[in-house]
Amino acid sequence: MATTTSLETEIFPVIGMTCASCATSVESMIKAQAGVEKSEVNYATQSVKVSFHPDIIQPESFQKAVQDIGYDLIVDLNSGKEKQEALQNRNYQTLKNHFIAAAALTVPIVVIGMFFMNIRFANYYMLALSTPVLFVFGKNFFINAWKQASNKKANMDTLVALSTGIAYLFSLFNTFFPEFWHSRGLHPHVYFEAAAVVIVFIMLGKLLEERAKSNTSSAIKKLIGLQPKTVIRITDAGENEVPIEDVRIGDRILVRSGEKIPVDGKIYQGDSYVDESMISGEPVPVSKKVDDSVLAGTINQKGSFRFIAAKVGSETMLAQIIKLVQEAQGSKAPVQKLVDKIAGIFVPIVIGIALISLIAWLVFGGENAFTQGLLAMVTVLVIACPCALGLATPTALMVGIGKGAENGILIKDAEALEAGYKVTAIILDKTGTITEGKPTVTEFIWDSNLVLDKQTLKGILLSLEQPSEHPLAAAILHNLKSEGVVATTISNYESVTGKGVKALADGNLFFAGSHKMLTDEQIAISDTLKTQVTELQHQAKTVIYFADKNQVLAIVAIADKIKENSQNAIELLIKQGIEVYMLTGDNYETAAAVALQTGIKNYQAEVLPADKSDFVKKLQSEGKVVAMIGDGINDSLALAQADVSIAMGKGSDIAIDVAKITLVSSDLQQVSKALKLSKLTVKTIRQNLFWAFIYNLIGIPIAAGLLYPINGFLLNPMIAGAAMALSSVSVVGNSLRLKMAKLV
Repeated sequence: MATTTSLETEIFPVIGMTCASCATSVESMIKAQAGVEKSEVNYATQSVKVSFHPDIIQPESFQKAVQDIGYDLIVDLNSGKEKQEALQNRNYQTLKNHFIAAAALTVPIVVIGMFFMNIRFANYYMLALSTPVLFVFGKNFFINAWKQASNKKANMDTLVALSTGIAYLFSLFNTFFPEFWHSRGLHPHVYFEAAAVVIVFIMLGKLLEERAKSNTSSAIKKLIGLQPKTVIRITDAGENEVPIEDVRIGDRILVRSGEKIPVDGKIYQGDSYVDESMISGEPVPVSKKVDDSVLAGTINQKGSFRFIAAKVGSETMLAQIIKLVQEAQGSKAPVQKLVDKIAGIFVPIVIGIALISLIAWLVFGGENAFTQGLLAMVTVLVIACPCALGLATPTALMVGIGKGAENGILIKDAEALEAGYKVTAIILDKTGTITEGKPTVTEFIWDSNLVLDKQTLKGILLSLEQPSEHPLAAAILHNLKSEGVVATTISNYESVTGKGVKALADGNLFFAGSHKMLTDEQIAISDTLKTQVTELQHQAKTVIYFADKNQVLAIVAIADKIKENSQNAIELLIKQGIEVYMLTGDNYETAAAVALQTGIKNYQAEVLPADKSDFVKKLQSEGKVVAMIGDGINDSLALAQADVSIAMGKGSDIAIDVAKITLVSSDLQQVSKALKLSKLTVKTIRQNLFWAFIYNLIGIPIAAGLLYPINGFLLNPMIAGAAMALSSVSVVGNSLRLKMAKLV
């Protein structure tokens, strides 16, 4: 049923999640709905990525399912992120106010509990002060825990509500019925201060965590900040300022000096210099004139111009970049899927351990067994928090992907970021990847025995190349037109696929094309020109032959210039121990020359698209982790096959769509940066997971009272609450260190 219907994938903001177990609950609830194929919740971004069949289920249905378990979903795709941010800001301010009020009440509770516990009515004072801390300022812990319990689920709020609630009720009983313990020769201890301090510490942890999480998404905020809110639209009635949402394709827009360009388009009047550093990474402003394209988010430097909107809303390059970063930050690395499973069963296991610790104390504890067992149970519930575990991977990925975006490295998928550091072999396409991808004429060499004058012959060559759509023909046309050459009338024009073109001019037959055409037409070439051809091919230049029916009249050398940084980038990759291969559809001589100039030892020429994909498979079968870097449609098969696929930002739409990583500036030096970013991100994930696991492995047994038989140490719930809060904050803080990392 599901496979025959259309499938949509959208990202929705989630409201109300407080821990990794919450994320698991939301994910499983949405996944259980009919018509939902896939559901992935990212706790760090507070969002869920849902693949669903719109003819079976609508977002409102899984929004209701999420609301039933105490959370909410924002299904407004146009302004969902803004609404979520507004709600988060409001919730953050409420949490901050509640924390301040709770802390103000908790300080005197602690003072009384530690220094004045023997004064008259001490327990009643602490009861009066702790009640609003738990049930007014900390009421959300209990409300959320109840919602979870009513749906047979548990999360961090369950642990907090159980631990503080049990401590409070135990203290309440001891305050009103102290004789119960006195008659048994025991002192009725109260733990109002422990319950209040735990609430305060956890609120502080949440406060710091919320602030830290907002910092991890700063890359998105910076990108969104590049979009102007209003534009000046030109109509027949004049100029008027309108919201950017009202702009449509074909609208005429005015951009003044210093303003941000609102949408993608093409200039029809005026000229200026535009700062395109957010797209290209290059700090030097680019000259823009009539018919040049401009991009949303770039900044007009000097002068004003008018342009026609070509792409608006979600179609602009800036919007696409924002969407890519958002999707990548919400995607899950393979390691995160394992962590989510652990977090999902973590809370029930902890509750079980807490109960076992209480029973163990009751059986083996001795004189104060119940009191100490209860304290141990409360401490286990407080210290065991799955938040650090849930935040370990997504926060590192968010910061890593944001760091990449700031450096012109767009990472579509967390899996690509996680796999990058393992790469052992890199395959490079030649044209547009190692080279500029813009063929230009470098030499025009004429035969010494010409009958017609060169200007007349240039006019004939211009006429021959004009109808051709080949990029080499475009290079010759550009060269001839720049010299002011005028086309000659020709007839009987014929294009011979893979060889060249031919036509009649003034009754004589002329040819322009490859060496194959010379061979087929049995056209002679002088020894002098032959020598020149060999020399030019050794310089990685492509040669086009211009001839009449008897002999070659001229050779045209066309070069695709090697990018300025390509050689340095390739040398750096080789130094890192990575095998570098070049695959190209160009001829062997050109491929050999480019390989020689860039230091590549392994290369293949005249390679078809399927051959590139097969070569990737061959390397993978040898146990290599392969990265493919390309820019053309012919690279898309190999990009899809590779373990890590990287596209050039100036390449074809298909290559960019298939690739998991895009280098916006098309600079090969960014490859090393991307691989280093992967290494740093994975290192941070491992550090986070190590400390999250170690924290719980050490903390839970100590909280249960493991050290008590050895040295009499029993962990105080207040200290446990502080440690729990610190664990989450430390994990997020460690992830934020990636922001300061150097990628060079």
